[in-house]
Amino acid sequence: MTASQTGTSSVQRDQLGTLSVLAWSGDPETHNTPYLLAYSLGDGKDGAPAGEAALRTLFNELGLPLGSSLADGSRPGFPVRLLVEGGQAAVNMPYLSAQCPVPPEWLQAVAERSQVHFMFASRPWPDAVPGRPVTAEILGAFVGDEAVLATSAHCLLPVTQLRK
Repeated sequence: MTASQTGTSSVQRDQLGTLSVLAWSGDPETHNTPYLLAYSLGDGKDGAPAGEAALRTLFNELGLPLGSSLADGSRPGFPVRLLVEGGQAAVNMPYLSAQCPVPPEWLQAVAERSQVHFMFASRPWPDAVPGRPVTAEILGAFVGDEAVLATSAHCLLPVTQLRK
């Protein structure tokens, strides 16, 4: 994943530490939903607690609710956008942009649904270092943790692609 900072926020980018994005999809037989998770490793300049607080501040500034509500990313002016092109997913939002490679089954789910469940965790996940495989069990334990779910921003993002 690559991440960059754009715009102005009260959040200092170096507090967030390393940001990463991970894509996966649900079971094609039951609910072939494509998911995209953004998270910090918690290695920011003032430590994991400061990074978590900075992310919560950022979500508040952008109007992204935390918890179980699923924000509608298709509404006009929504601050998060998703572009899928060339086997990559690129998330763009004020102050940050990130991209990651996506697996073929994720692309198939996107083709069927035309939207992605995006989750941005405020809690750090230091065990999911970019470049190291994440097993389904480890992923499930993190994204299924009630405390993680309650402190994350969730939205349903429509997928945009470059016009051909």
